[in-house]
Amino acid sequence: MKRIWAPWRMPYIESGGGDQATCFLCDCQREADGVENLVVHRAQLGFVVLNRFPYTNGHMMVVPYRHVPSIVDLDPPAQAELMQLTGLALQALTGAYGAQAFNVGINIGASAGAGVADHVHVHVVPRWAGDTNFMATTAQTRVIPEDLRLTYQRLKEAWQALTLGGGQTGASPRSA
Repeated sequence: MKRIWAPWRMPYIESGGGDQATCFLCDCQREADGVENLVVHRAQLGFVVLNRFPYTNGHMMVVPYRHVPSIVDLDPPAQAELMQLTGLALQALTGAYGAQAFNVGINIGASAGAGVADHVHVHVVPRWAGDTNFMATTAQTRVIPEDLRLTYQRLKEAWQALTLGGGQTGASPRSA
């Protein structure tokens, strides 16, 4: 029998699957950037963070700083920056992983599948031809082939290359 090793999932399992008293996205924005909180980039009105429990390698979330349940609760500048950061995430994933396609989505409300229904965020999931295999179809199991720490380093470098090349959004006062 072969085993799939995913040690980063144990804190999620032990926490009851994400049922937490505090918002992990708000907690994340208060912490120092690094491999511990997986924040890849900060901008003026939002930030980009790796999903700690990814659907595929490189799964990122684009998050406004404001804790609101829907994009309609954001002002136009925050909505615009959310989309700009999403576009940069696509570029970073293409550069770092050669992603061929993407699933980009916003789950607004628990009935729509939002795991964090009261803090809206955009999921950016890279895809490749043939990335669905027997594990997902027969065992309802996803195999993530890269450690999150390495994924963080690769995407942090790809993001820095993008922003140094002129794609940078406004710097956040939180990114000191």
